[in-house]
Amino acid sequence: MKSVLIVYYSRTGMTEKMADFIAEGIRFSGNHAETKRVSEIKSEKDLHGYDGYLFGCPTYHKDITENFKTFLFLAQKGNLEGKLGGAFGSHTHSGESAGIIFDTMEHVYRMKMTSLGPLSLRESQVVTQEGMRACHDYAKDFGKRL
Repeated sequence: MKSVLIVYYSRTGMTEKMADFIAEGIRFSGNHAETKRVSEIKSEKDLHGYDGYLFGCPTYHKDITENFKTFLFLAQKGNLEGKLGGAFGSHTHSGESAGIIFDTMEHVYRMKMTSLGPLSLRESQVVTQEGMRACHDYAKDFGKRL
């Protein structure tokens, strides 16, 4: 059994809901998932000991939030090169955050990223059966790649 860390920030609760659904999907794949709010990560040492990483943040003014930018700089010190990664986020209209995070993980951290790309859902989709299924499917595929 492999272990996955899911780090997220949520303004309205929808990205948190995605993190919870993704954690369920990781568990469905036979792996261990741990979710943490971005505020719980105090140093790069808090990132050690996992086989895969999923980072999530909502889109806010066509960008990621400032606290998530700070987290990404901290995570860069975590030596995640070669680890499996993925990114997700919710949005109301534009949805850039998941792609920004995904690109950072792939090109700056040099992580091995899921071939599914980033997962981005409209807030109105997250709590639907389709939204839950999208999160589960993303995570189950991620779990198989571990």
